[in-house]
Amino acid sequence: MRIVSLLPAATDIVAELGLLPDLVGRTHECDWPGGEVGRVPVVTASTLSTDAMTSREISDAVGGATHRGSSLYALDTEALAGLAPDVVLTQDLCDVCAVSYDTVSRALRVLDGGPGPRVLSLEPRTLDDVLDCLLRVGRELGVREIAEERCRALRNRLAAVGRATAGRPRRRVAAIEWLDPVWPAGHWVPEQITHAGGGPLLAAPGEHTEPVDWEAVRAARPEVIVLMPCGFSPQRTEQERELLFRLPGWDDLPAVRAGEVWVVDGPAYFNRPGPRVVRGAEVLAQVLHSVTSGAPVTDGEAHRLTTG
Repeated sequence: MRIVSLLPAATDIVAELGLLPDLVGRTHECDWPGGEVGRVPVVTASTLSTDAMTSREISDAVGGATHRGSSLYALDTEALAGLAPDVVLTQDLCDVCAVSYDTVSRALRVLDGGPGPRVLSLEPRTLDDVLDCLLRVGRELGVREIAEERCRALRNRLAAVGRATAGRPRRRVAAIEWLDPVWPAGHWVPEQITHAGGGPLLAAPGEHTEPVDWEAVRAARPEVIVLMPCGFSPQRTEQERELLFRLPGWDDLPAVRAGEVWVVDGPAYFNRPGPRVVRGAEVLAQVLHSVTSGAPVTDGEAHRLTTG
């Protein structure tokens, strides 16, 4: 079977199912597991040179709060056709953060011969949806038993996080997935926080969020702030920390006064709806309660925001 993944989270699923040898195409942002996936041909590119752009400039370029502007992804239709995929994994959740389903459908209509590849569109909004996607992809790719076993293991890890944090105070947590404008993390992130023994603020489970006025964050008075800008490495997040320091009342927030502002690896464990969201819950258990569930958390996974 020849698989093309047009979604980093879908590539994570393919890896979880042990099917990386069947992956013949990927996006430029598919980066896990590093060694193996790096050898797979790339069929997308970024439409913006974001390295030199601020968060506000990136947001404005892709349509701001409406997310109806330019996507950050361009699809190489000729390269896709040349790979002759049997299955294409894509999404219809966010037109900015990945190649849209409509774009993929239009591209595949130009492929010659035969019935064309199967297209699986993944649209998870909750933790259960994420794990259901793993099962669905496993069934479609002929590895149902492996998918069921992996799903059980992931659910067991989530349950272990819950047991490890049971009975501890539910600290009030603001998870931020974009810095300018301030954008709270929704979808599955509130559930990750809850599993880790926290009380999520500013967003409900499954919610497709929008930017919020900074005064809403101040009014919520978070005890912990977790920074997970979509697509930003922890190092890139640190580079824009001055945006936060200039916000009115920043120094007066309970989380800031207590030194409880954390930077996490958003792309690895929070932004992408793949199996590694379970690791995200384990990371949050360490952040919120100094509890180790699973492997010890590294500085690259989570560290306090640098203030100097």
